[in-house]
Amino acid sequence: MRVVAITACPTGIAHTYMAAEKLSRAGADHGHRVRVETHGAIGVEDELTAEEIEAADAVVIAADQDVDTARFAGKRLIKVSVAAAIKDPAGLIEQALAAPPPDGPAPGGPEPKTPSQKAKERSFVYRNLMNGVSYMIPFVVVGGLLIAVSLAVAGNTTPDGLKIPEGSFWFKVNEVGVASFQFMVPILAGYIAYAIADRPGLAPGVIGGYVAATGTFYDSEAGTGFIGGIIAGFAAGFTARWIKSWRVPDMLKPIMPILVIPILSTLVVAALFIWVIGQPIGGLMEDLTGVLRDMRGSKLVLGAVLGAMIAFDMGGPVNKVAFLFGAGLIVQGEYTIMGACAVAICVPPLGLGLATLIRRDRFTGEEQEAGKAALAMGLVGITEGAIPFAAADPLRVIPANMAGGIVGGAIAATAGVLDHVPHGGPVVAVLGAIGGVPMFLVAALAGIAVTAATVLVLKRPVPQAVRQAEAV
Repeated sequence: MRVVAITACPTGIAHTYMAAEKLSRAGADHGHRVRVETHGAIGVEDELTAEEIEAADAVVIAADQDVDTARFAGKRLIKVSVAAAIKDPAGLIEQALAAPPPDGPAPGGPEPKTPSQKAKERSFVYRNLMNGVSYMIPFVVVGGLLIAVSLAVAGNTTPDGLKIPEGSFWFKVNEVGVASFQFMVPILAGYIAYAIADRPGLAPGVIGGYVAATGTFYDSEAGTGFIGGIIAGFAAGFTARWIKSWRVPDMLKPIMPILVIPILSTLVVAALFIWVIGQPIGGLMEDLTGVLRDMRGSKLVLGAVLGAMIAFDMGGPVNKVAFLFGAGLIVQGEYTIMGACAVAICVPPLGLGLATLIRRDRFTGEEQEAGKAALAMGLVGITEGAIPFAAADPLRVIPANMAGGIVGGAIAATAGVLDHVPHGGPVVAVLGAIGGVPMFLVAALAGIAVTAATVLVLKRPVPQAVRQAEAV
């Protein structure tokens, strides 16, 4: 029998090609001709021809992201996860061949349930979210490492923070890194929307993500961070997909995907952030700042709250409120508040990076690589190094980050750790801007340990089939 297949994992690296190899081998072992098209990180490879699809007896879609199946109309087809194709490729081929044709039930009885139907290994939300995260990771890694290296090599402590001499080579390297970071949230949002609505959703998602990350659109000192980017991506994707479903005259159909859908979807998402989600951010920042001022009488409580805020959204509005509160007090000669912030800033990336080293079975190969980058970013006070983990698994990672931030911030504030510049991480201590370095290190190590331990308790092991594929 002739079988065609498509494999695609969220990051398009190991699992995509492992599933393709497993399907090809299983087909050959059972006397079937199997042709696999891979949707990897470098794009579509071994693309199926129209003739091959026409001659196929069945189709297997092994993908953890959305794949357009319109070209397989009229064929027996099953959809499963990549892990399922790695675990039981021969079984999937037989299921595809036994699946009912689109116009009727299989001769032998009702359609068999696929592994993905039985286990629901990947939810719709997760698949689309991971599509955005996989495209975002290179921007985080490139930007974060360029900033980390430039600050570590050429950074100097100044009253305005850790600075690199303007006009120097490392200043330009730092600027390139900052530019890469600015693409992070728009890319996350854009490819979430792309996964939901295909190409018509890409532009609204990217633009919506930019609006979400840029507070000047709604008179805020900070944007809505990566959380806002996730919201923008789903809003753009669902809006674009809804508009795609409209019945329009034939004369309008050619311009729908390139003009009507992108423009309308962009306006909807931008309006959502500018007038509904974004505007309350400014007021919330002022209210939170007032709450923090009222807490100044209790160093323990204030340090814990600041640590939680810093670790919550890692560069988003809540993080910015805590950071600006501490930075603003430096000019008044109050360095303790920034000391607590300096500890909490490095806890999420270092805690998660440490966790990837302690229990590799809790993280995929791609996450382990992101963990190495997070360690480098954490050393120079770049909290955003933890964002890929938080974006992919917010309900487990964010609480773990906050737990570590609370512990680290509380210890630092109680011990009187001082930070004379508006920056954080061990690099500030190395450069002499920290007062009370021993307790700074104690507070940071305690917070890092709590984050690492908490995330390892909360996260479930990566499926056995996936670990076996990565081992190979």
